[in-house]
Amino acid sequence: MRCDFAHSLLQGYFDGELSGRRAAEFERHLRHCAHCATELVDLDLLRDRLQLAQLYEPATAALRRKINAPLHAIAPTTAVLRPLVWHWLAAAAALLFVATLLWRVGHGLRGDDYQAELAGEIVDAHVRSLQPGQMNGISSNDERVVAGWLEGRARFAVPVRNFTNDGFALQGGRVDVIEGHAVAVLVYERNGRPINVFIWPTRERDSPPRTGSWQSFRWVDWRKGKKEFCAVSDVDLADLEHLHQLINSSA
Repeated sequence: MRCDFAHSLLQGYFDGELSGRRAAEFERHLRHCAHCATELVDLDLLRDRLQLAQLYEPATAALRRKINAPLHAIAPTTAVLRPLVWHWLAAAAALLFVATLLWRVGHGLRGDDYQAELAGEIVDAHVRSLQPGQMNGISSNDERVVAGWLEGRARFAVPVRNFTNDGFALQGGRVDVIEGHAVAVLVYERNGRPINVFIWPTRERDSPPRTGSWQSFRWVDWRKGKKEFCAVSDVDLADLEHLHQLINSSA
């Protein structure tokens, strides 16, 4: 049965129609509702399939003329007085908006507050995965099987390696939702404790590992090869750093 949030907010959140307060409320709900998170991933995958299907059919010249004719007939004559001025104003406003947005993305979203919020959401996703039946979308220690399953759902090539000989046994993988976007997750086991490695594409340059803790969990975050990684678990930080080195050397 769908929860109340899925019925009332999920589609609006996916379409970007919610207010900031309602969107934040739904994102908090996503941290604890695997059903809504799964539906959001399914909607994202469906949108991509529709885009790839190329169902768009351009209007014929005859149809465009039939639509435009009544519009020209009722258009006020003042609308054509100085069209270039309005076009330039609209273009300038659009450029200003894009420049402001890029500045905010480049300077605001990578600050300490953003990193702390992102780490908190990833730890919440890790905790959610500890519930029965939530850890793996596919359970396998076969690198090719896990990579193929993830690539078909995460829409990018996921570097999958099994480090059993080094004490980090691959258990499988899944697709999770972080900040409203689908991310790939590799699941490892270290001395009986699960480690989630979240992976998503990024346009930013490679970066050295950053470490931190949230509640009783520790995390290591780094970027390499246009991908960002974040390993989370309650194992020792030295174990997470060791796993980071193994992944980095094989990626």
